[in-house]
Amino acid sequence: MKTFAFSQNTGAGTPDVAGFFDPRTFSIQYVVSDPASRKCVIIDPVHDFEETSGATATHHADELLAYVQAQGLEVEWILDTHPHADHFSAAQYLKAKTGAPTAIGEKVVAVQKLWKELYHWPGFPADGSQWERLFAEGETFRIGELEARVMFSPGHTLASITYVIGDAAFVHDTLFQPDFGTARADFPGGDAHQLWRSIQAILALPDETRLFTGHDYMPDGREPVWESTVREQRETNKHLVDVFEDDFVTMRHERDSELPMPKLILHSLQVNIRGGRLPESETNGKRYLKIPLDALEGGAWE
Repeated sequence: MKTFAFSQNTGAGTPDVAGFFDPRTFSIQYVVSDPASRKCVIIDPVHDFEETSGATATHHADELLAYVQAQGLEVEWILDTHPHADHFSAAQYLKAKTGAPTAIGEKVVAVQKLWKELYHWPGFPADGSQWERLFAEGETFRIGELEARVMFSPGHTLASITYVIGDAAFVHDTLFQPDFGTARADFPGGDAHQLWRSIQAILALPDETRLFTGHDYMPDGREPVWESTVREQRETNKHLVDVFEDDFVTMRHERDSELPMPKLILHSLQVNIRGGRLPESETNGKRYLKIPLDALEGGAWE
């Protein structure tokens, strides 16, 4: 199975993009680099977790570090697109290893407020202070000589953002590959109308913009793929061609109602709304997750 792909820059002001696929969570991690300055960012890194044993590991994050070292890159930012519901974020681990600051969109505070109630954490500071920087809509920052821009892309979650870096856009769980469609919108705080509008904003980018997704579920057993273009998505995405907003929303509601919640959603959110921090060790040296019972609909009984 292909678990790595390199997308070369297309000229001045555009990045090299290395994608790393995690078959356990179907997630893609990215190292996005400026070929001129050798500066880079890491987007949506995975901290490994095996739910039946409770084991944690850093195999995938260490793979990113090995690539960075081999390519002679310097990490400037560790970026999350949103608080993930299907894997732990390795942002804190990578921050400790590289010294690079962490960042996410400022709407993460709304997600924190929602989930602190669900976990019954009355003292939890739902203020985004778990990251060094909270990006606002339209805010820009630099990666070496590259300019990066933040687009809010709510719908899948309240806090979802897209990073546009040169001619590349990292669209997290808003769009998937055209043969799989679009993201679900039934998580707490999700909204199918907002998702539609976020997708339209992404599809308004230039036709040849490279789009990089947060997951690939390999329909019909094909190899994993995570790069497309705006034109490809607009012309061939199975959920978008010849579809209007109301039709899309109806489709999403029907489809989402049949999907079970991700198996790690209750495990992951308590780590990820804390910026990728694992629970603190207790007096016996062990860490413990807190799983609220009967908190979400969508139990899978078969």
